[in-house]
Amino acid sequence: MYEEEATVEPFLARVRAALEGVPFEVVLVDDGSKDGTAAAMAAAAAADPRVKVVALSRNFGHQPALTAGLEHARGDAVVMLDGDLQDPPELIPTMLERWREGVDVVYAVREQRLGETVFKKTTARWFYRAFRRLTSMDLAVESGDFRLMDRRALDALLSMPERNRFLRGMTVWVGFTQTAVPFVREERSAGVTKYPLRKMLRFSFDAITSFSSAPLQWATFLGFAFSFLAFLGIPLTIIARYTQIYERGVPSTILIILLLGGIQLITVGIIGEYVGRIYDEVKHRPLYVVGRRINLDERDES
Repeated sequence: MYEEEATVEPFLARVRAALEGVPFEVVLVDDGSKDGTAAAMAAAAAADPRVKVVALSRNFGHQPALTAGLEHARGDAVVMLDGDLQDPPELIPTMLERWREGVDVVYAVREQRLGETVFKKTTARWFYRAFRRLTSMDLAVESGDFRLMDRRALDALLSMPERNRFLRGMTVWVGFTQTAVPFVREERSAGVTKYPLRKMLRFSFDAITSFSSAPLQWATFLGFAFSFLAFLGIPLTIIARYTQIYERGVPSTILIILLLGGIQLITVGIIGEYVGRIYDEVKHRPLYVVGRRINLDERDES
């Protein structure tokens, strides 16, 4: 949760109702909220020992916060979901049924996305199709981070140490038996989205570059293509010059320079993105820092 003060109690109430009769724990992760989210979580943990709280020292981002929750969860089956109640906790019993049947990973697939714009729905479909094509990974269209994982599948995922994380892709990468359950994604019950267009684009690019080197191959292809065109233009330029049909055109020269310069900057930028990821990995900094834990035993304090 990030600045979801008004959602903490409704979220827990729906989880308790959905899992009545099932032994469970809820690990709430506060991703550096500046409102009253931390206080609401602490109050909930004081009233119910099944509620565990991991408060991060600052805002580390969505994927690191989810990872913090997964690393502190101790169940034989672990479900990860956002706390904004767009992913209904009432679907968890259905996921548990599939898990008891022997499925290791049960992921939720959105049949409808209520309260979202046509632009967001369309760009989401484009992203999933592009990801599948570029990475050759069978990531289901309209699947999100809302999913159940068996302990052995989760342990395999947590053994992956990379910092630029795309958890739904990593979940597919680890393999094991997987199946989907459909659901209707609800509108937000409170608060506002924490994923504006800028963050969505950043998240999409991180996802693709984490599992594919295709952008680097595109950069190489562009370099060869325009080099080939340039070599073709050399004899044409010589012929035009000596047949006196050559006219010096400053505008055309400027356009060509701008075109080639733009392509060079794009390719250098793509290479820079991968170099930046290497830089992040070699520093070996922790993915997140915990500021406070509540209702967690000594194993979780280490």
